Formats: sequence, structure tokens, C-alpha cells
Amino acid sequence: MGNRTTIQNVSVSPLDLPLREPFEISLGTQHHANNLLVTVETENATGYGEGSPLTPVTGETQEAALATARAAVELLEGKNLADYRELISEVRATFPGMVSALFAVETAILDAYCREREMPLSELFGGSPRQVTTDLTISILPPEEANDHAVRAVEAGFDSLKIKTGTTVERDVARVEAVHDAAPDAELAVDANQGWTPKETILFAEELESRGIDCSLVEQPVPADDVNGLARARDAISIPVAADEAVFTPEDAIRVVREDAADVINVKLGKSGLLAAADIASIAEAANVELMVGCMLESAIGIHTSAHLVAGIGSFSHVDLDGNLLLAEDVISTERGPEISIGGPGHGITPE
Repeated sequence: MGNRTTIQNVSVSPLDLPLREPFEISLGTQHHANNLLVTVETENATGYGEGSPLTPVTGETQEAALATARAAVELLEGKNLADYRELISEVRATFPGMVSALFAVETAILDAYCREREMPLSELFGGSPRQVTTDLTISILPPEEANDHAVRAVEAGFDSLKIKTGTTVERDVARVEAVHDAAPDAELAVDANQGWTPKETILFAEELESRGIDCSLVEQPVPADDVNGLARARDAISIPVAADEAVFTPEDAIRVVREDAADVINVKLGKSGLLAAADIASIAEAANVELMVGCMLESAIGIHTSAHLVAGIGSFSHVDLDGNLLLAEDVISTERGPEISIGGPGHGITPE
């Protein structure tokens, strides 16, 4: 069917987004999201993609991510958009490890492809767009402030909260207890961002249990390269354990499954991109491991892209797509609540 849609132009620019307030995790504190925006243009459509480099997680600076995305341009211009799988494979093989830049490029390609065909991005992964409900994250704060944040979150309609941990077990337990006091009916998960040892993870779980606090998930308690430690922690505690920074690629997911290291795999498009995220989801489903989706500090572009994947695949049991709610201002006007309403064509977001 002579369906040739030529990529005519690709552009790359920084996208700097101030946060409402500093966001602290065990790996450091952010005041801005220093992101990048990639646009892919055809004769009839423009696709938009965003990446959010965070050096301690993705290994990239904003400058490095911008340089990678700009270098990728020459691999794309003049190519047929319908060959998106081949194009994305080529870009990923050429710039291994540059995950944020590649997420931006890949999203822009797939968004342009879907807009060209006037279809929502979710349909590329097998489902129609539907509303997706997210949790809200509370960063590393003193207990009183964490309590205030939890009160405001419940007032805004959130019934699922994720609490950043990974400092000392004592401080982390105090923070979780403060959130639980403020939101006794909310589902609570914690994310240590690699901040604990297996021993500290076990101690944390015991402390919560002794206080009668239920926790639905403990995410990446130990360093990403310690898959054995992750498996040990999982064996020793009753709280489900999620792998996050330990899984960037489908190969990583296979290793986590083989070593029985996690109950849940957190798929983040900022680590793996869309096509590999769908592969990771298939691996998790085949292994009867639950799926979670997470995000970086992204605008509605990155967040809605992930929400389309969730809607398309349909088997995510934990949704943590609140990055744009932490921004002082989004690229479109955004309601600050748990419901993400997605539409098309593509991911549906055209930045203002």
C-alpha cells in the first residue's frame, strides 16, 4: 500500500520546568526538571516527545541528553515513519544507555505516527484510551510536613500515596507513620530509591508491622546492582517488593524474574522507552509478576505517553504517574487530581 510517510524535520530543545517545591529523594534533591523536547514533523502531523534526565538514575545530564537527541536527527530525517520499529532499534543501538534522550526521540516518532493516522497512542499497544488513576508521591520531608502533604492529598481526592524513604530506618518510619496518621484509609507504598541494605529493609518492615501500618509495596529498597540483596529482602518480608532502578531493559526483567527478586516490576518509559516497556510488561505477565508504571519529573507529554501505555496494555496494578503534578506549571493546564484523562490522536498533548 504505498504508505510512505516521510520524516521531514526533527527538532530538539531544552524544556526547563520549575517545581512547586524542592523534591527530595534518597539520591538527591531537585528544584527544576531540566528536560528535553523533541518534535518529529511529517507533511501532515507533528509528534512531541519528552525526556527527563536525572544523573543519579539515568546517568545523563540535560546537556548530554540534548546532544544525543540532536545526533539522532540525522538517522531519522528522510526516513519512512511506518518503519518506526526499525528506526527506534537503530537509534537505540547507536546511542546505548542514553535513556532519557531516546525516550524523547522514540515518543516523538510514535506520536507522529499515530497523529498521521489519527489514532490514539494506546491503540498501538492494544487498548482504547481510558481514564488512568495515579497515586501521589510525598518526598523526603520531616514528619509534620509529610503529614500536611498527606492531608492535602486526601482533600484533593488521592486515596493512594507513595512515600519516599531510604534515609535512616528511624526517620523513614516516622515519616510513614505521620502520613498514615493523616490518611488512615489511604493505600501506602514506600520507595527507598536504593537507599537501604537488605537488613535495613527487614527492620523497616518489622517496625511498620509493630505499629499496625499496612504497606502495599516497598520499591527498590537496595542498590540497583544488588539483585541478590533484592531477592533476600523479598524472601524475608511480607510486604511486596518492587524492582525499579534494577530494571531498564527486557534482559534486566528476565534476570529479576529468574532470581525471584521481586513481586512487582516498575516499568518507566524514561528507563526503557515505549516498545521495550511493552516487552518488559509481556515478560512480567508471563512470569506472573505484577506491573507498576512510574515516571520521572515529566510534563503532561511524558505522563500522558505513559498513561496511554497503561491504557493500551491494561494489566498495570500500580500507577505512579504524578510527575507533572509536582511542577509549578505544566505545558498544558492540568487538573491537580488523581484522574488522568487521556485522548488522541497520539498521546494527545500539544504543548502550549
